[in-house]
Amino acid sequence: MSPRRPDNPPLRRSELADGPVEQFAAWYRRALDEAPLAESITLATVDSEGRPDARMVLLKGFDRRGFRFFTNYESTKASQLEAAGRAAIVVYWRELDRQVRIRGAVGRLAPEESDEYFATRPRAAQLGAWASPQSRPIGDRAELERQLAEAEGRFEGTDVARPPHWGGYVLEPEEVEFWQGQLARLHDRFLYTRSGEDWSIERLAP
Repeated sequence: MSPRRPDNPPLRRSELADGPVEQFAAWYRRALDEAPLAESITLATVDSEGRPDARMVLLKGFDRRGFRFFTNYESTKASQLEAAGRAAIVVYWRELDRQVRIRGAVGRLAPEESDEYFATRPRAAQLGAWASPQSRPIGDRAELERQLAEAEGRFEGTDVARPPHWGGYVLEPEEVEFWQGQLARLHDRFLYTRSGEDWSIERLAP
């Protein structure tokens, strides 16, 4: 963690939003202004033997349904998501000395939602989604470049369609913890826990 920010006021229960998505939105807006690559998140999963795994991905939106990200459905992370049906996300904004931890169930987005997002990606990234057999061994860089050339030829002069093996997931939050650093390690921590359609909020010891 970074050195404590002396300008961080205490985080009080009375100042929190009733729901974690609204609270996340408030913190995220500030992070976009002050933290580089504010959308960078750690996605944690487990494999079929219960061994933990984690990697950095990009948060591509959030709302009351949950937190969205995109990947190759044939990748290692996707196979773990499909098997377990659950995951965790960690967001850390060093410049703000703030962290958010999210746990919950994971499911695929509707194909139409994945199509909509894919259409907004740069063309090079769209072609890369066709070219890369993500997480699988390849012989060398030249093999990857050949596959990219094949994708370029396939879609020459036309829009790049979304590959059927590529799309989005949404993590539906069940627990969300907001952590704000303070001096002397007396950090502020608040945990939102889902209870039906409502949320309970409790302060945790640092």
